[in-house]
Amino acid sequence: MTTEVDRAALLGFVRDRKQWVLTTHRKSGGLQMSPVTGAVGAGEQLMIATYPERAKVHNIRANGDVSVCVLSDEFGGAWVQIDGRASIIDMPQALDALVEYYRAAAGEHPDWDEYREAMQRQQKCLISIDVTGWGPVATGGFPSSKKAMFEKWQPGGEFAEQADQSPQMFDD
Repeated sequence: MTTEVDRAALLGFVRDRKQWVLTTHRKSGGLQMSPVTGAVGAGEQLMIATYPERAKVHNIRANGDVSVCVLSDEFGGAWVQIDGRASIIDMPQALDALVEYYRAAAGEHPDWDEYREAMQRQQKCLISIDVTGWGPVATGGFPSSKKAMFEKWQPGGEFAEQADQSPQMFDD
């Protein structure tokens, strides 16, 4: 099932989800996918904290076109693909943006001075993504009618006994 959403609904959906997969372009032309923790900034940009030496950062410096798949906590839950233009904010300019990222991703830190010091010591940077497009919010997995039929054949299901006597469906 898919649901078309406007920008406000998209950002509301994304704010509640922190598990993302960032896709960048390698110099070779291939794609680089990275699981990340993300957050939405006050300016409606997508934010990801990382280290400057990571492949995703090198890729973005060469080509800022990115896509992000925002996932729900449960596999098969709602998700959305977002396209955007990314830039890297390095230290010392990244410090305030990293504070904003932390607040959006995890709430208030118990000691902001300690957090700022750690970010400077680690030389963290921030990926900032301006959203340029998005698809509908989708729900993965089996359609409900097929899921119900599939569950009948699982252990404890209506046809579980017959399933045990049937040939293997997959050769794993």
